[in-house]
Amino acid sequence: MNYILSQADIFIDNRFVKSDICVSDGRVISFSPSFNSPSGLSALNYNNCIIIPGLLDVHVHLREPGFSYKETIETGSLAAAHGGFTSVCCMPNLKPCPDSVEKLKKETDIINNTAKVNVYPYGTISVNEEGKALSDMEGMCGNVVAFSDDGRGVQSDDFMREAMLKAKSLNKIIAAHCEDNSLLDGGYIHKGEYASLHNHRGISSESEYKQIERDLNLAYETGCKYHVCHISTKESVEVIRQAKKSGVDVTCETAPHYLIFNDMDLQEDGRFKMNPPIRSESDRLALIDGILDGTIDMIATDHAPHSKEEKSKGLKDSLMGVVGLETSFSAVYTHLVKTNIITLEKQLELMQTNPRKRFGIGTELKVGEKADLTVFNLNEEYTVNPNEFLTMGRATPFEGMKMFGVCKMTMVNGRIVWQENLTEK
Repeated sequence: MNYILSQADIFIDNRFVKSDICVSDGRVISFSPSFNSPSGLSALNYNNCIIIPGLLDVHVHLREPGFSYKETIETGSLAAAHGGFTSVCCMPNLKPCPDSVEKLKKETDIINNTAKVNVYPYGTISVNEEGKALSDMEGMCGNVVAFSDDGRGVQSDDFMREAMLKAKSLNKIIAAHCEDNSLLDGGYIHKGEYASLHNHRGISSESEYKQIERDLNLAYETGCKYHVCHISTKESVEVIRQAKKSGVDVTCETAPHYLIFNDMDLQEDGRFKMNPPIRSESDRLALIDGILDGTIDMIATDHAPHSKEEKSKGLKDSLMGVVGLETSFSAVYTHLVKTNIITLEKQLELMQTNPRKRFGIGTELKVGEKADLTVFNLNEEYTVNPNEFLTMGRATPFEGMKMFGVCKMTMVNGRIVWQENLTEK
C-alpha cells in the first residue's frame, strides 16, 4: 500500500521537523505531498506524535530453533514491532546453535518465513559455544551480522585471540558476553548490599570487567572490531573509556534496567534476575556517565524470554533473563529523557544511529530509503502490564510502573507490521 503519514514531528537529519511522509512501494518518496505522489494514498494522521527511523536492537534472544516454548521468531519479532523496533540481532544460544552453514540455515529459514521485522542472526564464535574450536566463521560470514558466544564468556585467552584474528580477516565484529567463570563463586545476583542483607550469593563485578580488560588488550593486539555486550559495572565503563582513548576499535552496550534500577530495588522475584545482574547505585551512575560522555555507544534490551514456570522460582532458582523489547523505548524516555539526563536526540543516537553505523543494519529517514519507521506518542502514559505483551515472556522488572511513550505504529519496508488496534496480515 501507499501511505501519507501526516502532521507529525519527523526526525530528519538529526532534528525534528513538522512534516508529512509519503511512502510508496516500500520507500520514502517525499516529506510532503508533491505532484509526483501516487494517487490513492492511504492517509494516517499522527498529530501530536513523533515519527522516527525504526529502532534497532543488537541484542535479543528469539529462542528459535530449539526453545520455542519460550519464544518464537514470529512472537519475538512482533513484540519488537510493538516496541518500535524494525531491526533486531538475535543471539545464537539456540539448539542447534548456528556454528555452521547448515545449522545457521535452520534459523534463517524460520526467519525468512515468519519474522515480522528485519532479523539478523549472530553466528557463534565457537562450536557449540564451548570455547574450544572455531565455528565455521568463514562459511557463515555473509549471512550473520557478527559473531558471539553470548551466554558464555570465552575463557581461554589464546582461543579468543584466534577468534579475533579470524574475525579481523573477515571484517566482522566479535560481540562478547564477558564473564570469567573462575570469579563467579556460585553467585546469581550482584555481590552487594542486597545480597548481604538477604543471604544471597553474589556475582562479583570482577567477573565482568576483568574479562573485558583481557579482551580489550587482545582487540588492541589483533585490530579486531570488538563489541562488549550488556555492561553493568563502573569498572567496565572505565576500562572501555581508556581503551577508546588508546585507539581500540571497541563499542559497547548497556540495557535500560541497568540504567534505571540498583540492587536495592530488587525484590524476591524472578523478574529481577538477569545476567549480568542489576548492580549498585554507584555502578548505575557510572553507566549514566558513560552514556553522557560517549563511552557507552548504544542501549540494547538483552530481551531474554523464559516460561512462567522458569521465572517463578524467586531470585535464587529462577532462570536468568527478562524481556525488554516492548518497554525499552518508553523506559529510557521516561527515566532519562523526561528527567533531563539526556535529550530525545541522544536517545535516538543510542537506540538507532549508533547501532546502525556499527552493525550496518537499519536505515535513516531519507527520500529513497526503505520505509522502516515507527510512530510514538510521547505524551501518552501507560502502566506496564506484561499480560498485554506480544512476547511469550512475561518477566520484567518494569511491571506495574507508569511510563510515557506509546508506540502507535511500526512500518517495515513500507508495510505496517504493528498498529494500535490493528496488525496488518
